[in-house]
Amino acid sequence: MTRNEVTELILAAKQKKGLKWADIAKKIGLSKEWTTAAMFGQMTLDKKQATTVGKLLGLPPEAVAQLQEVPYKGSLPSAVPTDPLIYRFYELIQVYGTTIKSLIHEEFGDGIMSAIDFSMDISRVPDPKGDRVKIVLNGKFLPYKTY
Repeated sequence: MTRNEVTELILAAKQKKGLKWADIAKKIGLSKEWTTAAMFGQMTLDKKQATTVGKLLGLPPEAVAQLQEVPYKGSLPSAVPTDPLIYRFYELIQVYGTTIKSLIHEEFGDGIMSAIDFSMDISRVPDPKGDRVKIVLNGKFLPYKTY
């Protein structure tokens, strides 16, 4: 069973049971953001987490085992995303990427923001003109070292 097949099983079971990602996250005790990434095959679950997800979603043992394997990260099917919502993030980086880079370097120096020592929070912000999406990315700064 491939990791993509496991993701398809998870999506089908989630829909059939009427669950939200937050419901699954609560069962394993982690954030909805990290849990969703794991369900899409981008994170590794430990045995207890994988077993809990397996029971909740009725997954076969080989799927539970696959959830515990270190994944090949990067799930987009093409270099330039075609899904409209994901494309907007690509567009955001195209427009604001150099600004973000410049401001981080000005504040912290030469380095990067970690996507490993990292957290994310996605929430709804009510607005009379139409609700807004709030995304907070919080990554450790890692300076380049000299040698």
